[in-house]
Amino acid sequence: MGSRTTRTVVALAGVVALAAGCGTTPAADAGRPLVVRLYGSDANMTNSLKDKLAGNPGILSGMVGTTPLLALPESFQERLRGVDPTLVDYGYAAEAYDAVMLAALAAESARTTQPLTVAKYVVGASTSGTTCDSAAACLALAKAGKDFAYRGVSMRRSGLSDSGEPSSASYGTLHFGRDNTINANMTEYIGAGDESLASTTPAPPFTAYPNFGAGAKKPAPLKVGGLMPHTGRLAFRSPPRFAAAKLAVMDINAAGGVLGQPVEWVDGDDGTDATVAAATVDRFVGLGVQVIIGASSSSVTKAVIPKIAAAGRILISPSSTSDELSTVADNGLFFRTAPADTLQARALTDVIMRDGPHKVMILAREDAYGLGLQKNVKANLVTAGVPEDAVQLVTYPGTSQDFAGLAARVRSAAPDAVLILGYDETALIVTALYAQKIGTAGALNR
Repeated sequence: MGSRTTRTVVALAGVVALAAGCGTTPAADAGRPLVVRLYGSDANMTNSLKDKLAGNPGILSGMVGTTPLLALPESFQERLRGVDPTLVDYGYAAEAYDAVMLAALAAESARTTQPLTVAKYVVGASTSGTTCDSAAACLALAKAGKDFAYRGVSMRRSGLSDSGEPSSASYGTLHFGRDNTINANMTEYIGAGDESLASTTPAPPFTAYPNFGAGAKKPAPLKVGGLMPHTGRLAFRSPPRFAAAKLAVMDINAAGGVLGQPVEWVDGDDGTDATVAAATVDRFVGLGVQVIIGASSSSVTKAVIPKIAAAGRILISPSSTSDELSTVADNGLFFRTAPADTLQARALTDVIMRDGPHKVMILAREDAYGLGLQKNVKANLVTAGVPEDAVQLVTYPGTSQDFAGLAARVRSAAPDAVLILGYDETALIVTALYAQKIGTAGALNR
């Protein structure tokens, strides 16, 4: 895979040397190319975009962005491909795997699959005691009544915070090459967050196992439902998450299951849509699903949390990153293995600041994900020394299909850096920019 660099985000300091004036430049003239540095974030930094740009080879060349990512072991990638041979990337696969693992370990520790009780053990399964990194090792510790800290695929740095989300994370800095796919040889890894913010609250004590002998009623088997998109705007990003969640179930069952019974996987669709997701939650509740993995987008997750809380079910999202979710009212039933965007904003700002931007335009879809990350990135850019009036914010409805007007706004503003915070519509945005002769040097010179 080539050499890769691991680095840690340091405090962003110093004032950026600005070019005189931030207004329209000759490059904004309609007939001349406008060369910009193009950036993305987790939802659009994916090889899956290539399929949506078949008629525009190389149009993403030079685009750079971040996503929660560790250097995944090749053995883990191979096992994921064993579940789904069609995978083209591994976005949030580690987080999905760990979400299922935490649910299973919490249930084994709680000696029950009753969600309200299991929820009390989720954070503690990641924070103190003997470290373990596999279903077999961690389940053995849980069964023996010993404190343990799960350090799985995505949670190597530290455990969850008191609010049930990662206290620290690793981000991959990804680079699109000339074939509209990510050049893995250029990937860097950036640490963000603070390990000391992991919860120090003791987990509830282990109790004796109930009598599961002859004639005794066993607890209901643990059922895990997948509330992730098979359809909708984020369906193109879901295959790695479904594969990883199913792989985790397989590993848990190979280690003896939970409370002596196999964990059951129940497939579902969130449709990247609150209405579709709500209907799936209702179906899961009717089927006796205790733990739901999802939703995928922050806006859908935010929409279904009240329903989850009312139903007394556990929701663990592997990919919803909006910082709004850190304080949402959830009755202690919502968790996530994906880090909040307050962390990604720092990593993304670090990437942008390396290029010494003079004028930045941030294009964001109008939802919890886009608006939250847009706000946080701007705040970090200003803290790093970019004047506030040199960071322009533009939003668009998530249902938009025509971005010619947005591209015209970019040309008129003539930024030297453009950050796109979007889903699969990013392909349409980049195409619209290119039609206005706006793009990276690599794209315009292809």
